[in-house]
Amino acid sequence: MAAAVDRLLKQLPYADPTLSGGRKPGPKPGSPTAPRPGIPTKAPAEPEPPLAVWGRVALGVLVGIAMTQWPYRSECGFSLFLYLVAVLAVMITGAWGSVAAWRRRMAFAQIVSLIVVYWGIVLAAEQILPRIGYAKAEASWRCTAPPPPPAPPGGGGGAGAEGGVRRGGDSNPR
Repeated sequence: MAAAVDRLLKQLPYADPTLSGGRKPGPKPGSPTAPRPGIPTKAPAEPEPPLAVWGRVALGVLVGIAMTQWPYRSECGFSLFLYLVAVLAVMITGAWGSVAAWRRRMAFAQIVSLIVVYWGIVLAAEQILPRIGYAKAEASWRCTAPPPPPAPPGGGGGAGAEGGVRRGGDSNPR
């Protein structure tokens, strides 16, 4: 049985050279993917040290926590835009740490980074969903001026000592 397997393996076009006696697999000379003589090829980069990966992950966690303490109003207008840019920075920082952890094969750092990305999505959804009509509460992208106060009943004429405002339960002056 082993002899039959060896015989079949030698027939494979890109089999181990010791089995088939042919050339090693790879691009044909002159093809666009073949390395050209005289042109340096880029060596694979070494992965970052574990401390650098944890630094990226810690930065993402700190930025994500700091977003809960956002000191400015973010209900509408330019301040809302700035808040959403900061939330995007949280997601990018989490993804940056996640890619570094993936390359280094650091599972716990990968999980923490993905939680940071998820937290950024939650922060964004909190602001975006009410504005697109998905949430029950409604909000606006632009700031609008507050409506003018309602006119007092009866035309609001008399400017007396109280400034035209009557106090008390009945409308008859005494």
